[in-house]
Amino acid sequence: MKSNFELDNHLPLIAIIRGVLPQNVIAVAEVLIESGFTMLEVPLNSPNALESIRLLVNKFGEKYCIGAGTVTSPELAQQVIDTGANLVVTPNCNEDVIRMSVAAGCATFPGVVTPTEAFSALAAGATGLKLFPISMIGLEGFKALKSVLPEGTACYPVGGIEPTVESMQPYINIGATGFGLGSALYKPAMSLEQIKVNAISYVKNYHQACQQSELRLGK
Repeated sequence: MKSNFELDNHLPLIAIIRGVLPQNVIAVAEVLIESGFTMLEVPLNSPNALESIRLLVNKFGEKYCIGAGTVTSPELAQQVIDTGANLVVTPNCNEDVIRMSVAAGCATFPGVVTPTEAFSALAAGATGLKLFPISMIGLEGFKALKSVLPEGTACYPVGGIEPTVESMQPYINIGATGFGLGSALYKPAMSLEQIKVNAISYVKNYHQACQQSELRLGK
């Protein structure tokens, strides 16, 4: 079975809630969803991550894209799939993980840096590419990579993206579809109110950056 994920149905901002606890995960997710997020990732190096994912899937899984990050092996991928998750994000390009996840119907975003990794990920069926760490690729590297990727390839820079137009705009101008957002969006010590402020800022400024990019390109 191929992934039934449709990017057009989701705001292309992946909330990375690293370190979240099962007892807090629903409250955090509700704040993010109310702010406009539809894609939530609990990295597997969070405490009791699979339990948090199960809780999210049970409450939000029918409508939203819920799953795991830091999925580095087929064994971990299977554990994530068994929760009912429909999102698998990896820090690396493991073709076995990609194929397993896609076959299970999950949106699958493997981490890549090089053209070789990017094309291997796409050949394995990846939904899109997680450009990680984007600081290593840089704007010029991303521009060069985007120029050789198949048209329409979804690219998500991850790492150090701030909730500002200035931070997102340069990548969107080159062709970024969206972003993976981590510690500037969520840290375990943040209050729900602070998470809400961050989330609303990301959503607002993402849309503004997209509008400015369209105007720049004369669309």
